[in-house]
Amino acid sequence: MKITVVGTGYVGLVAGTCFAESGNDVICVDIDAEKIAMLNDGKVPIYEPGLEEMVKSNAEDQRLTFTTNLNDAVKASPIIFIAVGTPQGQTGHADLQYVKATAKGIAKAMDEFKVIVTKSTVPVGTADQIKQWISEETKVPFAVISNPEFMKEGAAVEDFMKPDRVVLGGDNAEALATIKELYEPFVRTGNPILTMDSRSAEMSKYAANAMLATKISFINEVAKLCESMHANIGEVRRAISLDRRIGPHFIFPGAGYGGSCFSKDIRAMISMGGDTPEMLLLKAVEAVNERQKNLLFEKVQRHFGAHLKGLTFAIWGLAFKPRTDDMRDAPAIKVIESLLAAGARVQAFDPEAMEEARKIFGDRIQYTHRNYDALHGAAALLILTEWNEFRRPDFARVKNLLQQPVIFDGRNIYDPADLLKLGFKYYSIGRNNG
Repeated sequence: MKITVVGTGYVGLVAGTCFAESGNDVICVDIDAEKIAMLNDGKVPIYEPGLEEMVKSNAEDQRLTFTTNLNDAVKASPIIFIAVGTPQGQTGHADLQYVKATAKGIAKAMDEFKVIVTKSTVPVGTADQIKQWISEETKVPFAVISNPEFMKEGAAVEDFMKPDRVVLGGDNAEALATIKELYEPFVRTGNPILTMDSRSAEMSKYAANAMLATKISFINEVAKLCESMHANIGEVRRAISLDRRIGPHFIFPGAGYGGSCFSKDIRAMISMGGDTPEMLLLKAVEAVNERQKNLLFEKVQRHFGAHLKGLTFAIWGLAFKPRTDDMRDAPAIKVIESLLAAGARVQAFDPEAMEEARKIFGDRIQYTHRNYDALHGAAALLILTEWNEFRRPDFARVKNLLQQPVIFDGRNIYDPADLLKLGFKYYSIGRNNG
């Protein structure tokens, strides 16, 4: 099939590349000429495991091309995916200005029937709005299909190539059949392609993210209670995760969730609810998460006292999760800003997110080339992302480089008993050791 994907962020670039990998001819469109030039040079502007190699191979085989020319790309493809950003507005709602501009741009370029698919995360009712926006610009027939994405950053390629399910929403049977055929190669193991109305499809994405965020905030609430009651969240987690109704996923306590989806989608869902129905549970989920991002800094203050001016702190991990360079809403941002506001200095390292960190902090913090370099002269080490390379460090070296053997672990990646034997003062989440 011939496909155009508008938007080359995480969603659009992964989707377009994976469609090309399955044999389709894909044109990826973006208004950012610099980004398109990078992609045409074989450089991927985001870090996602496996993506760069797949982009290069499909570009070399001429199944994947990049352009800023929306008009030509629309004319060349009977199927157009909208995968542009839907940033958070001032009141928490999803800002649809880029979706609207793309829809109108597609409409002006259309010269025959097109299937237009929304891949962006959009509020319930957006498919109906897109139909209206396009109808205002053209009399050419078209269909709109809602196709929310369920990809995890750091595993996006695998999630797209082997989805748990594919959700399609719409009222045009022929268009639904076309997009279902497009996805058939990805579900050969029998995972379902679900078809429904567009509003239910749009809601399914928000509901999924809200449930996952709720599990994270719940376990963080339990962890806080464990500390006060001298219980161990690790043991509690192990006990409840064996209940098949609960399971082991997304119940790891930590410094809070971040990224491009959970916070934004929770706030968008709260905004959709308004006062009727008021989203009381989701407001609590978000409040718990925002509080959790302060927890590690509060532990630092309790250990060192309120006056941190002049102290240096080492940070390992800046991205909101491993296997990505994404720092949107990352807990590291709040922790570092709190340290800086208290007059402390920060020396930071992350395997992939250093350039993103520079965009946020500029020269207000020091960036190191290796994780151990960040420890020189630091009063303590703070772990904020659970990268694999942080899990088994040379603790003797860590102890020697730090001014004091103190570790604040926001991801519970070390064993408290082991750190105690090694002579560290160790603080983690929900384990009654700080």
